[in-house]
Amino acid sequence: MSVIIRHGQDGDAAGFITIIGTCWAQYPGIVFDVDAEMPELRTLASYYANRGGALWAAESEGQIAGLVATVPQTAGAWEICRVYTMPDTHGSDLGHRLLATAEQHARDAGAERLVLWSDTRFDRAHRFYEKHGYVRHGAIRVLHDLSNTLEFGYAKQVAGVAMLDAAAAASAERRLAEILCA
Repeated sequence: MSVIIRHGQDGDAAGFITIIGTCWAQYPGIVFDVDAEMPELRTLASYYANRGGALWAAESEGQIAGLVATVPQTAGAWEICRVYTMPDTHGSDLGHRLLATAEQHARDAGAERLVLWSDTRFDRAHRFYEKHGYVRHGAIRVLHDLSNTLEFGYAKQVAGVAMLDAAAAASAERRLAEILCA
């Protein structure tokens, strides 16, 4: 499967909505209501551009296969947003390529730290982020949405040094053990 990663466009909305809906459908208790909770999905490229960020789409044979975005937060921090690929691409390098694209953009813009949020039910995503150097950070965020979402915060230091809190230390334990064994 040949996949290109390009800048996302508002016209990609149907593909983005399909991917996110398909991924969320794998987990019980998650409600996917675009109009009620995520109307920005209909013009996602504009949404991130208006916030100073960027959006990318992975395209294969004319179909959207994945997406990722990044947006500046506080001084030196950029948030990685909406890392999704179609389930049939899970385990391929597509998620890695998308994440690397967003991370590089943020680093080029001066990011010292990358942050992201992930639903506590998305255990596969948590392993993916930890494999790519992210560690849990801070308190669990409560969204008060239709899905009763609780989210773990993740962070990755790309410049300088960061102190790990208890959640980050626990999250980093497996990766640190791998480094020690190597």
